[in-house]
Amino acid sequence: MSQNPYALNGNGDYRNGYNDSDPYLASRVGQLRDRSNESSSRSRERAEEAPPRRAGRPGGYGGYGGLGDTRAYQPSPVGRPADLERRRANRRSADRDGWDQSRSRSRPDGSPGFGDGTRQMEDVLGYIDRQWAFMTERDCVPVQVALKLLDTSSLGLANQYGQFKDTNQQLHDALKTIVNEHHQGFNSSIGTFHKIQSSIQASQTRVRDLKDSLIQARFNLSTTKPELKGFATTSQNYDDMLQVLSLIEELQLVPEKLEGRISEKRFISAVEVLQDALRLIRRSDMENIGALSDLRVYLSNQEHSLTDILIEELHSHLYLKSPYCENRWKVHTQAQSKSGGSDAPTSILDSGRRHLYEFLDGLDTSAQMTEDVNRNPEADTFRYIELVLESLNKLGRLETAMESIEQRMPVELFRIVEKSNNEVDQRYPSSLRGFSSNQQIAIEMFTGSADARSRVLRDLLWTIYARFEAVAEGHRAVHDIVAGIAKRDGLRDSASLTGSFRELWKLYQNEIRSLLHDYLATDGGGYGTGSGGERGGSVFQRSQRDRQKAWLHEKMFRLADLDNKATELATEREDLEAILKSSVPGLVSDFRKQDGSSSADNNNLQDGSATGHKLLIDPTVFNMGILLPPSLTFLDRLKEIVPPGPDIVMSTLTSFLDDFLVNVFQPQLDETLMDLCAQIFVELDAFQVDGQWETHAQKPVFKGTIRFSNLIFAVCKMLSSLPHDQAFSQLILTQMSTYFDKCRGWFKALVSRPQSQSSGGRTLKTSAFLAESGDLSDIVSALCSDTSPDVPTFQQLLEKEVGQLVRLTQERPLEDADLVSDRKNIAALCLLHTSMKWLAARCKSLRYISNRAIDSSRNASRSGPKRRWISLNSDNNGNNLNFSSLDEITAHLPLNPDTATQFDAVLNNYHWLADLVLRTLHLELRLHTLHHLVRALAGTFALPHPAAAPDQAILTLTTDLTAADEELATYLPPAAHRRAVTRGLGTFTDAVLVHRATASIAIMNSNGCGRLQLDVLVLQQHLKNVEPAAALPRIAEWLDLFAKGADAVVARAREAKEKGDEGVCGFTYEEMKALVELCYSEAVKGEKRDVAVGAKRGMDDHLLQLSEYMWHT
Repeated sequence: MSQNPYALNGNGDYRNGYNDSDPYLASRVGQLRDRSNESSSRSRERAEEAPPRRAGRPGGYGGYGGLGDTRAYQPSPVGRPADLERRRANRRSADRDGWDQSRSRSRPDGSPGFGDGTRQMEDVLGYIDRQWAFMTERDCVPVQVALKLLDTSSLGLANQYGQFKDTNQQLHDALKTIVNEHHQGFNSSIGTFHKIQSSIQASQTRVRDLKDSLIQARFNLSTTKPELKGFATTSQNYDDMLQVLSLIEELQLVPEKLEGRISEKRFISAVEVLQDALRLIRRSDMENIGALSDLRVYLSNQEHSLTDILIEELHSHLYLKSPYCENRWKVHTQAQSKSGGSDAPTSILDSGRRHLYEFLDGLDTSAQMTEDVNRNPEADTFRYIELVLESLNKLGRLETAMESIEQRMPVELFRIVEKSNNEVDQRYPSSLRGFSSNQQIAIEMFTGSADARSRVLRDLLWTIYARFEAVAEGHRAVHDIVAGIAKRDGLRDSASLTGSFRELWKLYQNEIRSLLHDYLATDGGGYGTGSGGERGGSVFQRSQRDRQKAWLHEKMFRLADLDNKATELATEREDLEAILKSSVPGLVSDFRKQDGSSSADNNNLQDGSATGHKLLIDPTVFNMGILLPPSLTFLDRLKEIVPPGPDIVMSTLTSFLDDFLVNVFQPQLDETLMDLCAQIFVELDAFQVDGQWETHAQKPVFKGTIRFSNLIFAVCKMLSSLPHDQAFSQLILTQMSTYFDKCRGWFKALVSRPQSQSSGGRTLKTSAFLAESGDLSDIVSALCSDTSPDVPTFQQLLEKEVGQLVRLTQERPLEDADLVSDRKNIAALCLLHTSMKWLAARCKSLRYISNRAIDSSRNASRSGPKRRWISLNSDNNGNNLNFSSLDEITAHLPLNPDTATQFDAVLNNYHWLADLVLRTLHLELRLHTLHHLVRALAGTFALPHPAAAPDQAILTLTTDLTAADEELATYLPPAAHRRAVTRGLGTFTDAVLVHRATASIAIMNSNGCGRLQLDVLVLQQHLKNVEPAAALPRIAEWLDLFAKGADAVVARAREAKEKGDEGVCGFTYEEMKALVELCYSEAVKGEKRDVAVGAKRGMDDHLLQLSEYMWHT
């Protein structure tokens, strides 16, 4: 008999009766060794104390239940585990760790993980399969095995009974461990089992009942009953009635459901609800139900009301009435106010425009739009427009909506302009933009750096155009959406549905034209210039505007004039709102809001212009420089919004401005320029000194010249921002030429002879007459030129000037009327010279030859290319010119080569007039000097007594020269004063004195010579005040030779001949001869004959000697 491998040794451990090389048994026995004693004793006690159980099937668990009492193998009730068992159950992870270590030595690593009870059960079962395999067979008889275990003979198994009990105990322990590990699953499985059992029992009961019902039904069907047919018919009628009632109940819920959809702005689902309800209520079986008549009328009215609501919502977002649309136009306003003019910053503008582009790029109309109930539909205004249009199309009212858009478009645009007008009017107080009928004030404010009036107008334009641009974006979205819907649904008349943008463009033209017209045109006078025949068929004729204004000024009935607080009106309004609230849910609040806004708009409506809008500033032609750049910027940006197609040609977007400029602006500019220039010319102080000339020039200038210059610069600054049309530039050139004519007329008035004293047909004073033309004029021009000639040439010119003046005065003696004696006239001539020079120098900066210059006055230009409006904001090199305001624009007069030649000619005329005045002043001083010297030397110089005072003519001359020099120093630049007018005056006086003394003095004694020397001394001292380098050396030396006598004169001639230098003599033969004759004049003409004969003989002798020495001269 083999030994029991599970027998205990002396130490209480299991004795391994197998080969130690068996890893499987070694690992299992090692795990069971630590708890063998306690487990075996406890297992026996539980086995003995176990209560009797119900016998199972023969063979028990795996045929093992036949050992003794089979009840011992039934699972005992699972009670609450002992503390030790609970602790072991809580430390299953630790036990598993220990078991895993043993398992790693006996089982493969890839075996599935099991609990301790499962592994113990596997070990025990494995041991049973090896040692007690015969008990696992079907033919095993448990009683027989039990008897063998009790048999102590050699044939029995009594010696293995202890091993059998240990194996039984190990099996119980494994089962208990499994129960401890899975008791929760066992508990739940019990409940599940009971549920399954109950379900099976219930199913069995239902099956039995069904079987009984089938049997009964079979019996009933086999029996004939005529009344069943009536029951079936009645039942069908009842079913139909129930169905109708359910439909009626469903229809009764439609108003509430429809109102909810409308209030939530879920219009597509609202249309679906309405259409389903209409389709249902219009069924044949529902038509005869009288109770549905009110509901039928309601739904029919609701169809029209929903159409009206959708159209109102569409207009609300198209024309920026919804608060969700504020950002659409405010973005443009911020950008344009920062750029202020032509090109706004691209970052802000692109952010505002990018929304439209993103919408159009993502627009997909191939499938119907679906609503997103999780977001506000109005948050994205373009998506909301698509939602409304899809709803209208689903409702079958898309064409009606498009017709409504076209019909209401003029009114809506009018309200936009009126609202913008009121907003700007409230932002600026009237004191900052006070109205004035004096357009000269408008010019002065225009040329200033801080012009509140221009800011008001610029703010108005940017606000209006920003809203117009946002409206155009909305219409572009409508165009593309409707075009996509028409293509998807195959609508035939798609052109009529997408024509709203063309109508919008026409209205934009009218609004822009009206704005330009209102702020340019004044209430007075017509256009004056221009051909009436050319404007005969023009829409810009003044008469049409007058008829419009006359119509607007008539008293008209307006709803805004009603008393909103009247009792009858309030009652009617409440009744109307109640009806609308009951029949058109969701519309009452919008209606009241729109009514209030429209009444407010109407209250603010003033008949201040042809369009019915209030004028914020006084209309003037100079507003064109503020009006046109924003308008062109808007039109340029509108090109990016216009949908592609043949309806609108991009090149014609600005063509209407051509007609406006030619038919309205140009005639009015011409008229305004003529009026303002005429006002400047005819003012009493036009040719007076400007009180603030220091801020404009270095020397005083005419007040009229400064005003005219400011006017020209204001117009040129405005023209710089307009198309470079030479017709505009020609207006400036015409007025500049006119001003030259006025100044030349003023010059002639200053230098004209009195009519009563005119002789020989000469109307001008001598200095002006000689300065205009002739040889003397050329000589004076050379003397007054900017490039001073050298000294010899200058002396030659002076000699020629003296000779010419002496000759001319001898031919026609001077009179007092030939001289400019009035000191004020001298000052006026100086002012005229300075003003002309200043005006010419300032106007020179206006000269600008533009490569974009065109001439609309020529037929070739009219038939040629249109104006290049896009390039208005670029220079000749194509660089963009961004101006935040008109003040930053440099004043230029755009010219082409032809008009540049005319401009240069006008400036040359200014210089010519200034030079003429300078020559006149130059000659006036010399003629004045000559005239008074002739008077001073015309008397006798044979004086009986020495003279105590200079001649009165000399005193008058010095007084006049001093006064004239003061005026010259005050009003003329130092260069013109010293170089052109007074330079050489001393030399001229010296030469005239010698010439007139030689020619005029017949007799002179020593007293007369003394008086003449006194006159020369006084004159020389005063001349030094006029010309610092002035001196009279020749006349002084001539008088000294007279005082020395005839011998000194002959000695001077002899000395000059001996030295061979004519300059030593310093005088001509005639002058020396006259001097010799004057030395003997008193004696020759004396009363004593012998003295006279001796003096005659001495004179002839000295003249003979003089001729001998100076015959060669």
